[in-house]
Amino acid sequence: MRRKETINIVKSMDRGPIEFKTHASEHDGDVMSIAKKKVVTVPQSATIMEAAETMVKNKFRRLPITDPGTGKLLGIVTAMDILDFLGGGEKYKILEEKYGGNFLAAVNESVKKIMTRDVEVLSIKDSINDAVLKMIERGIGALPVVDSQKNIAGIVSERDFVILLAGVLTDELVDDFMTKKVITTTPGTTIEAASKIMVRNRLRRIPVIGEDRKTSRSELNDRIVGIVTATDILKFLGESRIFDKLLTNNAEEVLNTRITEIMEKQTITTTTLTRLGDICKVMEIEGIGGLPVVKDSELMGIITESDILKAISG
Repeated sequence: MRRKETINIVKSMDRGPIEFKTHASEHDGDVMSIAKKKVVTVPQSATIMEAAETMVKNKFRRLPITDPGTGKLLGIVTAMDILDFLGGGEKYKILEEKYGGNFLAAVNESVKKIMTRDVEVLSIKDSINDAVLKMIERGIGALPVVDSQKNIAGIVSERDFVILLAGVLTDELVDDFMTKKVITTTPGTTIEAASKIMVRNRLRRIPVIGEDRKTSRSELNDRIVGIVTATDILKFLGESRIFDKLLTNNAEEVLNTRITEIMEKQTITTTTLTRLGDICKVMEIEGIGGLPVVKDSELMGIITESDILKAISG
C-alpha cells in the first residue's frame, strides 16, 4: 500500500479506527504490498556475537534464522533474546552455568541456543489488517511473512506502519494514546539490571531519571537525563565496545557497566498535545521507536510505535 492511498483512507474517515483497505487491497495477500522483501537472515550456526553484529550493522531489532539451503524459517532472534542472555532472564544460564561466566566463550555459542523457535508469522495470503491485529494481540513488533513451504518471503514491522502514517494522523494527540505509567531507572543502573527490567516488563526502552537542581540550590527535582534502549545494549555488544571491559573474560566486568556509558543522553522528547502524525515523522527521521512525553521537564508518559499501532486499530 502506498502512502498516498493511506492518506486518502484516513482523510475519508470521521476519526474512526483506520482500516488499511482499498479497492485493490481487499483481497488476501495485500500484506506483501508493505512487507520488506529483501530480508537479512543468518543460519542457526551463526554465533550470538555474529547475530548481534548483523543486527547492529543493519539497524534491526530482530533477525530471522533460516536454513541457508532452502530459506525455510527456523526461528528468530531479537534484541530481547540477547538482553535475556546478558542477564535479563532464563537464557543467562547459558553464560552463567554452561560457560561459568566466561563471557568471550559464551558469545561464541550458536545463536540457535537463544533464538525463539516457535515464531509468530504471517502468510503471504494474509491481509494488512491481519498483520496489525496479530502485532497488537501478541505484543510483537514485527512478523516474518512465509510462503506455503515456510520459506521466508518478507517481514512487516511496526516501523513500516509508522512511516506510512507520518503526517497522516492530524487529529489524534499524544495525550490520548501514550502510556502513562512509565517504568524508569537511574544513571547508576548496570547493564545487567537494565536488561532484567526490560525483559521482565517486555520493554524496549527505559527513560533514565536524574536530579535537576533548580534556581533554589536546596530544591532538587527529577528530570530525564537520558534514555536507554534494547538497541543501545545490543550496540554495546555488536560494535565490540564490550571487549574494552574485558580483562579476565568474566561476565561481571561487562554486566556491571553503568548505563550512562551507553544510553542516549540527548533525549528527543515530545508533549501531550503533539499530533500522532508528527510523532511518526520524528520516528521516521530520527530512526527511533519511542519518545518520552514531558511537561515542564516532568515525565508524563511515553509514546511508542506500539501505541501508534493501537491508535490506528481503534
